Amino acid sequence: MFEYRQAEELRDAFHNRGVRYLLLGKSAAFVLGFPDTTQGVNVFPEKSPSNGQALVQALKDLGFELSDKVAAEIERGKDFIQLKSGPFDIDLIFAPDGIDSFEIAWKRHLEIQGVPVCHIDDVISSKKAANRAKDWESLPRLIAFRNYWVEHHRTEGDDCESPTEHD
Repeated sequence: MFEYRQAEELRDAFHNRGVRYLLLGKSAAFVLGFPDTTQGVNVFPEKSPSNGQALVQALKDLGFELSDKVAAEIERGKDFIQLKSGPFDIDLIFAPDGIDSFEIAWKRHLEIQGVPVCHIDDVISSKKAANRAKDWESLPRLIAFRNYWVEHHRTEGDDCESPTEHD
């Protein structure tokens, strides 16, 4: 099960190696305060050879055992790579459904205690586009959380946009 300390471990290792990434899926929602669980960490890395090389080194720093084949897939930015050879499960999603590009998601991302996370609207868009039964089951709760989150941040004076303001 994903724990906040894993987000901190990723943050530190990825920062030390200069990896550009965003947390995605329920991992991102969890860091934003979504009261649910997820089994692994979903990471949306920027797809570039240099970022892929830095990502391989950061994952090794964290204790992941990577074969040469898997390291090469990470370096070239294979669309989806699932890793279970380390201290926790991690999904690397270089081409998430429902998100046009890393740069677009980066412009909308949020930093929570130094952890870069996808905006909750991108999390929801990705879940809808993936069109999996388990995602459809959690969507009503994610949407309710999103509505609460937006309203809560507006009342605190934070600059938080609604989906219609940036569509």
